[in-house]
Amino acid sequence: MLFRCFRLAFVFLGIVIAAAALQAQIQSSSSNSHPSQKARGVGHSDLVLDAGTVTNGVYRNKSLGLACKIPAGWVLRTDEMNTEDDEQAEAGDAKPDAKSGKVLLAAFSRPPQARAEDVNSSIVIAAESALTYPGLKEAAQYFGPLTEVAKAQGFSVVEEPYEFPVGAKTLPRGDFQKDVGSRVMRQSTLVMLARGWVVSMTFIGGTEDEVEELVEGLSFALPRAK
Repeated sequence: MLFRCFRLAFVFLGIVIAAAALQAQIQSSSSNSHPSQKARGVGHSDLVLDAGTVTNGVYRNKSLGLACKIPAGWVLRTDEMNTEDDEQAEAGDAKPDAKSGKVLLAAFSRPPQARAEDVNSSIVIAAESALTYPGLKEAAQYFGPLTEVAKAQGFSVVEEPYEFPVGAKTLPRGDFQKDVGSRVMRQSTLVMLARGWVVSMTFIGGTEDEVEELVEGLSFALPRAK
């Protein structure tokens, strides 16, 4: 499953466990639904999801219509994260499937393996095929099991999932924090459903202001007039 190699325990391990829990939760509720309701969902994923590009410190993904600013001096580890996940899948005798999900952006204030006293601030944007979750209809459903995992990892909920405006869009957002010695790790995750994909955008920092500044770097293009 995607993300098992994520360096940040909550973000990476959390999404793995949350995905399994969410799938079980949705399948359970779907088993009591009418057959015609089971067939409905968020639709089939596009065969190809644009991986996006980084130019002049900005990540852009045309197929999702999003852009995200990356602070100057940060390091990118997107390719490494996807390579590690493919290697893990192969080691487990499972063939990597580009249509099931992938990390679109993994940016860190310093290399993940480098140790320091402060929190390693980061931005992680990932996408999973919505077909992984039969019956998923709303992005907010993703937060139920994700919140349980956050608490199990020692995080506390700062804000229950709420609607958060990002330009012309409004996305569900959840805020968490965890004491790490004398430091505080703060995390905000936004989720959206787009073109048959579940897209999560996670921002981590050492202060609330830092996380907010990172979130403010997220934007969406307006739909083109037909």
